[in-house]
Amino acid sequence: MSEDLRAELEKYLETLNIQTTCVEHPPVFTVEEMMPHLQEVSGAVTKNLFLKDKKKKGLWLVSARHDRQVNLNDLAKKLGVGSGNLRFADEAAMLEKLKVGQGCATALALLFDQDHSVKFVLDRDLVEGGHDRVYFHPMTNAATMGLRPDDLLRFLKETGHEPVLESFE
Repeated sequence: MSEDLRAELEKYLETLNIQTTCVEHPPVFTVEEMMPHLQEVSGAVTKNLFLKDKKKKGLWLVSARHDRQVNLNDLAKKLGVGSGNLRFADEAAMLEKLKVGQGCATALALLFDQDHSVKFVLDRDLVEGGHDRVYFHPMTNAATMGLRPDDLLRFLKETGHEPVLESFE
């Protein structure tokens, strides 16, 4: 299934004339497992968290630089959902909305959020930090895809997902 979704994603990126680079690697479920395979890349590697808002039942995807701390309470306050109200969403919700499972959360899966029910939070450093490329899983955790920050923003605009830019330490 993920191969078909990856092909669909790659085709969509091609229609936008977005050039990507890709590193194939064994399936990984954590940033720690992934990093040894990405020693040669130049740019910012991401970690991605799929969250839900306890009160409003809203869904959030957060993409931050892999080496940044994401404090859910601080983020909840910044997003106006109230401290303590952001939790990890379950895998079923991620599969339903983004068509990816555990270990595969990625901003690139927003292509499949057709009803725009997932709000997207992006680490400001990824687009303003002068990185050559930013790296995400392309619908599978057995590869990591790099694209230019401007192309990421164009992809997000085309899919109807205006990012909420936040700073993470």
